[in-house]
Amino acid sequence: MSKRGLDSLGYIEREGSPGRVPEAFRPVVAAARERVLGVFGARLHSAYLYGSIPRGTARVGRSDLDLLLALREDPTEADRADARTLDEALDKEFAQIDGAGTLLFGRAQVLSDLERHDLGWFVACLCTPLLGDDLAEELPCYRPDTLLARETNGDLALLLPRWRLRIAEATGATGIARATGAAEATGAGGPEEAALRPLVRHMSRHLVRTAFTLVMPRWNGWTSDLAEMAEVFAAHYPERNHPSRAAQLRKAAVLGHEPVGDRAVLRSYVDDLGPWLAEEYARVHGVKNPRP
Repeated sequence: MSKRGLDSLGYIEREGSPGRVPEAFRPVVAAARERVLGVFGARLHSAYLYGSIPRGTARVGRSDLDLLLALREDPTEADRADARTLDEALDKEFAQIDGAGTLLFGRAQVLSDLERHDLGWFVACLCTPLLGDDLAEELPCYRPDTLLARETNGDLALLLPRWRLRIAEATGATGIARATGAAEATGAGGPEEAALRPLVRHMSRHLVRTAFTLVMPRWNGWTSDLAEMAEVFAAHYPERNHPSRAAQLRKAAVLGHEPVGDRAVLRSYVDDLGPWLAEEYARVHGVKNPRP
């Protein structure tokens, strides 16, 4: 990939490729390809890898397998149940991955005008084709501009209440009971920690990426490296003008890779860093177009 992830015309280059998949993860990818086709068959339009595995940065035993499937019609609850079963089977069988997750969408949604600069961009630039006809061929080229910034991450204010609810559920009896088995199996510090660790990882990554896209048009480039994202943000929001924000994002970048099940971290996200970032994002780029 060229400097700052752009081609010679200033468009975001597609990251990842089958050739970059690390050797240790190739059996996982091969199994995923075969099983996706077996499960979804004629319902499937196309399948994609995304994340660290196709970027070639995955770590054995630490990285998850990320899949996106575009179905010919909108996915049903039965399709989602099939995807969960597939994810669970892959995660159980392959020690190389720390979980598997499959996103399901209908082809029409990926190509819709409403999703052109969000889901469409994600497929065209951040997904690596695995099966079927590549929908990127029906999508435009993308620049790292304010429209892309607004439509990708301009909804943080809407996410924060949902995050608070997830934290409450994870720290309540239901969340702790759900995590007890995982804690016992992995030797984790305790049931609450086991319940909170995935939330810390998810929210840390989301906040770092949102902070990066806040400044992406000024930086004029694209990266998926969390540490680099945090540094790009820090360069545009230095500590002398925004005390603690750069440090918070650098810490979040670390926790995105090595999460800890700490409720104080999560509270700081939903009570301090998240609200500030949502307000600043709306001021700079506006608010994402509402979805149904």
